[in-house]
Amino acid sequence: MKSYLELLQDVMQNGEGHADRTGVGTRSVFGRQWRHDMREGFPLLTTKRIPLRWVFEELRWFLSGSTDVKPLQEAGVDIWDEWATPEQCAKFGRNAGDLGHVYGGLWRDFLGLTRSPNDAHFNADVGNDQIDGLLKEIAANPNSRRLIVTGWHPVEQRKVALPPCHTLWQVKIHEDKGMSLHLYARSIDIFLGLPFNIASYALLLTMLAEVTGHTTRDLIISFGDLHLYNNHVGQATEQLTREPHQLPTVCLGARPTEGSTLSQLLAIKWEHVRLADYKSHPKIAAPVAV
Repeated sequence: MKSYLELLQDVMQNGEGHADRTGVGTRSVFGRQWRHDMREGFPLLTTKRIPLRWVFEELRWFLSGSTDVKPLQEAGVDIWDEWATPEQCAKFGRNAGDLGHVYGGLWRDFLGLTRSPNDAHFNADVGNDQIDGLLKEIAANPNSRRLIVTGWHPVEQRKVALPPCHTLWQVKIHEDKGMSLHLYARSIDIFLGLPFNIASYALLLTMLAEVTGHTTRDLIISFGDLHLYNNHVGQATEQLTREPHQLPTVCLGARPTEGSTLSQLLAIKWEHVRLADYKSHPKIAAPVAV
């Protein structure tokens, strides 16, 4: 994906030195945009290997409404463990594993009326369950310019170790039944975070289009602070020497189609995802800044 490498090169060349909460320090740019036409292939990075199953399991965890890391850990995914330690959670008076009102909770229960991750009876009043509201609005009013899901809560963001980095996304339905998705991200780590974010929202777009009877069009990401951690410079330099391979394809195979559109979306599991022709360079390890 040359567009990603061009963005990485931009940050390497034009990023300003910037102190950050982790103490590691970054090279940072502000106000960039990346876009991809999904008809040209699925945007899964090929210059290092990205574990799509992990990406999917995290997305499915978001959509479930859970804010506890246990379901992720049971799926063999540890990417949230650093923020779920007893020490991190104790800062906010929560037990280990309880991340507070982040992504899934905000998407499915914005007002915090239902805090149990095992309670499937979310309250959809006044858009509280934003995913349910989005799907219903797509069906009822596809021309709407209000097909928006927000992950930014001005009060709750002070009560969690890591408030949502990808903060708001909007869906657009085109006249030809195509569907596009535009994400605004307040802060993105370009080396470790962005490849996951690109794949995650490409999967989300694919799943939303599938259950609502649309085709995928454009995936766009607008960035606030886009940065490269100082201890990732060597890894980024190595990645820039690698030639991208052809993009793979991703589609959904046979899946449950009974029930509401929401229930169909939540019923999609990894076994329904079909990844084909994915060829990549090896993984490049890098430390996570917490």
